[in-house]
Amino acid sequence: MAEAAVMGMIQYLEGLHVTCPYTFERWIFGIKIQLLEEMLDFMRELKMEERSRLKYLMADLVELAQDVMDVRIRYNSDMALMLINGDIKITKTRVINFVADEKNIGDEEEAEEEIVVGLEENVKQLLDKAILNNYSSKQILCIKGMIGIGKTTLARQVYKAGAGQFQRHAWVSYSSNKEMLMKLIQQMVVGYEILPSLEEMDNRSLQSLLQQHLQGLSYFIVLDNVSTESQLDYILKYLPYQGTRSRLLVTSRYKFRRIDVSYTHEMKSLDSDKSWQLFLKTVDKITSVENRFSKNLERKGREMLEKCWGFPMAIIDVARQKAKQRLSGIEWEELFDSIDLSESLKLLEPMYHQLEEDIKPQFLLFSLFKENAIMREKKLEQIWAAKGLHYTRIALEFAEQSILEVVKQHYEKRNCRLNPPLLHMISIKKAEEKMGLEILRSNGNSRPSQNARHCVIHCGRDKFNHFTNENSKQLISLIFHGGGGYLDEASSSYWESFEVLKILDMDDFGVKTLSETIGALIELRYLGLRNNYIQEIPHSLGGLKKLEALDIAQNFMVEVPDIIQEMDGLRDLHMSNVIFRNPLKVDALQKLGTLAYISIYDWAYEGPGFETMYGFRTLGIEEVDENSDIGTLFATLAKFPYFRHLFIRGFRFRSMPSLDEIGVLRGLETLKLDGRIGRLPSADNLPEWIRYIALVNTCLDEDPMQIMGNLHSLTHLKLRNAYIGREMVINYWAFPKLEVLCIRELWNLRKIQVDDDAKPLDFPPTMRSLRKLEINNCPQLETLSDQIQWMPNLQVFKMVTTKHIATKIRNSGVTSKILEDDINP
Repeated sequence: MAEAAVMGMIQYLEGLHVTCPYTFERWIFGIKIQLLEEMLDFMRELKMEERSRLKYLMADLVELAQDVMDVRIRYNSDMALMLINGDIKITKTRVINFVADEKNIGDEEEAEEEIVVGLEENVKQLLDKAILNNYSSKQILCIKGMIGIGKTTLARQVYKAGAGQFQRHAWVSYSSNKEMLMKLIQQMVVGYEILPSLEEMDNRSLQSLLQQHLQGLSYFIVLDNVSTESQLDYILKYLPYQGTRSRLLVTSRYKFRRIDVSYTHEMKSLDSDKSWQLFLKTVDKITSVENRFSKNLERKGREMLEKCWGFPMAIIDVARQKAKQRLSGIEWEELFDSIDLSESLKLLEPMYHQLEEDIKPQFLLFSLFKENAIMREKKLEQIWAAKGLHYTRIALEFAEQSILEVVKQHYEKRNCRLNPPLLHMISIKKAEEKMGLEILRSNGNSRPSQNARHCVIHCGRDKFNHFTNENSKQLISLIFHGGGGYLDEASSSYWESFEVLKILDMDDFGVKTLSETIGALIELRYLGLRNNYIQEIPHSLGGLKKLEALDIAQNFMVEVPDIIQEMDGLRDLHMSNVIFRNPLKVDALQKLGTLAYISIYDWAYEGPGFETMYGFRTLGIEEVDENSDIGTLFATLAKFPYFRHLFIRGFRFRSMPSLDEIGVLRGLETLKLDGRIGRLPSADNLPEWIRYIALVNTCLDEDPMQIMGNLHSLTHLKLRNAYIGREMVINYWAFPKLEVLCIRELWNLRKIQVDDDAKPLDFPPTMRSLRKLEINNCPQLETLSDQIQWMPNLQVFKMVTTKHIATKIRNSGVTSKILEDDINP
């Protein structure tokens, strides 16, 4: 049936293609025919159409084929066809996975249904502030997190507690479009049994039936395990838009970028206490007794669970193993000596297989980092680039797929870690299989292999054999973790044998000196020497013509000879507190993109080649004081066509000069000032399109909000020890696009006031775009403005203050409507 339907569509389009007189329309018909023929070939390859669920998935393909037919001839019809082509690929993948009997990855959490730990506050928050609030329009909410983190468990608790408050409700685990529609109808359409067989109805008839019966009713639907935006789009098209308190709660590993998703709750790992509680509850349930442990045994048990990293699926898996072993007679003392996470890793591994092929190599390189390491996005991008891999927005993509957890965000750049850290074990396993990774430990019996292409060395105090010529010639990456004296006894010719090495990372390794023979690494692309004890950079580094990233930051007072300008392949240069023998001639580095930090006096900017440095976007400058010629610096930076990010550090306790001339940097997006400054430039003298400003240790006398509020493109504002006054006043019309406001260590601040007197008639709410407000360590700030509760998009409020003030803020009720309010202690 499905094959015949698509064949009929192809024959119809072929007739139109032959008779159409217009070239563009014939091209569109040709694309449609090509898509349908590819779909037809795919259907013919399948041999299992008799299975009912596969028939539902095949029905999705037929429906998509109809969508191909329905695309009108218009200017952007080629884009519409591209989007449909993407949906076809996704549906094909789902069919293939089903035929291969792959496990539905959303169902592994089903076993957690009766074992709930640490979700009480989340359930209450979602119910009171999102599901059962008084908003009459339809709202979409999402619970996001990695496989096994507890998304379905949380959604189930919310559904049980709140579904009865709606006229119709349903729970559906996403499978095929038709199967999902049938389940929704079975749960929400009264009397569906007397209707014609749902299985015999096509998708569009089911959609019409569902919409007709829900019109005018309130409903609460949970869509569990949604994996693409198009799957969510599909159901939304056929749900009534108007409804009384209608809610759609979606669980997903993915972040949805739709503007109508009003709130996304990101699941977090459990802390040590909740991990232990979940372990105990699971063990007690399986053994049917209440297990009690001595303090010593509990300590051993908690230490064992640390290897689960607070990941519920792993904790439950370990608890089941231990409970069954206990029932077989093994004592707890022995059981707590080891842990087996193999089953949890098997459940997580499908995540790797579901990655797009073009980003799997990037995932494999997580294996080069330490377990549970916090990774700087910039470093990730540099290592990916050194391997010749695409890196733009890849870290963000991993974060949106719940593979990376964002620990700290600096505007567009993030510090991340694998979420859960168990994914590190998968990255190692796959890297060993796919790219020849080898991990060596000084306290083990491992010896370097001749076949390894990437090597990670974990060093302790023990010594072990160095590489020989035979087992170093093939290495592409060499990473050192730990410390000790691994390189102290290396010969002066040690580096000469690494003929094809591209990545050398010795960050945080305790390196004191570097041999001149390191210049023999002529294929090197990335050299990481951050946070060591290096006092001088070897002259031979100037010969590394292919080096793209050099990181020597956090090596106190390291001396740099006049060699950097010889490294003409350099794209990223990270430093701090360095001593240059001669000023760095930046124009010699035509590929340079990032330079941070360098003394304003070590920067040579008289060359004629600035206009051709298209990649130079970021500069960090330090040792700026009242004698610095900051105006000339700004005029020079204005010559770089794509310069966007500027970080300025003052010199010790001296004040920085006026920044009034900074307005010449018309394209500047990011500005960070770290150090005392007498006053800020007026809003008219700041770059018009600036989006991120951080003021750190500026100790301003005047309220910065009066100037910052006039920057109409500003989206992020961070203040840390930035203002010594007692009161901040925010004009009602200020900050039209501000999304994140972070206020820290304003020790004298007593009041933040919104100026209602400045409110124009019929003007939208103040700070209407603000979604996150963070106030930390402002010990005199005891009250918040009532305007906070009327900011329509404010979803996250965090405050660290004294116990007295925390209690006072909670009791005021001013944050009661904010979805995430975290006031500590």
